Amino acid sequence: MAGMVFDNSAARDPKRYLWILGLIAPGCALLPSILVQHTGLQLFWWIGPIIIFLVIPLLDVAIGEDGSRPREEDYAALTEDRYYRWCTYLALPLQITGLFIAGYLWADPGLDLVDKIGLATTLGVVSGVGINAAHELGHRAEHLERRLAKIALAQSAYGHFFVEHNRGHHARVATPADPASARFGESLWQFIPRSAIGGVRSAVRLEGERLSRRGKSWFSPNNHILQAWAITLALFGAMVVLFGWIVLPFLALQALIGITLLESVNYIEHYGLLRSRRPDGGFARCSPRDSWNSDHLVTNVFLFHLQRHSDHHANPGRRYQTLRSSEQAPQLPAGYATMILLAAVPPLWRAVMDRRVLAHYGGDRTLINTRPGNGRQISPAR
Repeated sequence: MAGMVFDNSAARDPKRYLWILGLIAPGCALLPSILVQHTGLQLFWWIGPIIIFLVIPLLDVAIGEDGSRPREEDYAALTEDRYYRWCTYLALPLQITGLFIAGYLWADPGLDLVDKIGLATTLGVVSGVGINAAHELGHRAEHLERRLAKIALAQSAYGHFFVEHNRGHHARVATPADPASARFGESLWQFIPRSAIGGVRSAVRLEGERLSRRGKSWFSPNNHILQAWAITLALFGAMVVLFGWIVLPFLALQALIGITLLESVNYIEHYGLLRSRRPDGGFARCSPRDSWNSDHLVTNVFLFHLQRHSDHHANPGRRYQTLRSSEQAPQLPAGYATMILLAAVPPLWRAVMDRRVLAHYGGDRTLINTRPGNGRQISPAR
């Protein structure tokens, strides 16, 4: 009987036993000191960015894409299979344990400044990927998973994301009103402050409106943003008590890197895309055409199918293991890690992506989410 369950599960999802590899990212938090101790190579303080921006892109190229789609008749079984939930749950203890270990190492006067920056960068990568776990958990109706989402956001001090992503971004995605939807012609470095500041403002307003409808003040204990920020204060406060005030620059730097990584992914996911209009002038329901998609297998396993973003926005209730590739969705030429590196150099990004945006809309600029004042002429991709 046990063998039959194993076989049936594998048949429903050929990648079933790969999803545990999604724990590599939070596991990076535990690796630096171990690798440095056993190899003597100080380079391993930087293991996080090495894995994210070197190893994974190379594996994406070597292994290629996976366009498989779960069968509709398997949807219910895949959704209820708790194995997939544990793959995200287990990321949290790895993430938090690694943060405390890194805080201890940062407080050690024997660690030089360059190595400390490498350690903080690795933990910042873990923090950014931790927001991805929070993204998956925060979409769920179960109270446990929603609480875990707030914990996952604590390391990056980005607790308002719990509110803004679900009730702001998903409602306004691929429209000029959404701060997290990048506009055509807008560089990554212009986008990040606009999205970060706009996201906080939107979350504060949305949560205030929700509480007001329930007859509560913004400073109510029921405020989801205050709950998430309180977890950050408790976490950072515990770090200061254990390791002293010297740990504060580490906490600030790793959080900043994590936020930058998240906003870089936001930039990639909807660059230049605009939802179609209804006859009454309003925006149509979000479709797979309104998000950039990528089927590169390694990054999708590593990020719990985040790159199947088109299906996620068209069907936000789907758990990550059930997300499908869509023929309607515009396709990125590479996985997220490679695209982030391109986005960091705006001329390279525009050379690669602007033609794809225009091709997606048949060259019609009126259909594009365009940055005000952007008049650059680009030919559609052939």
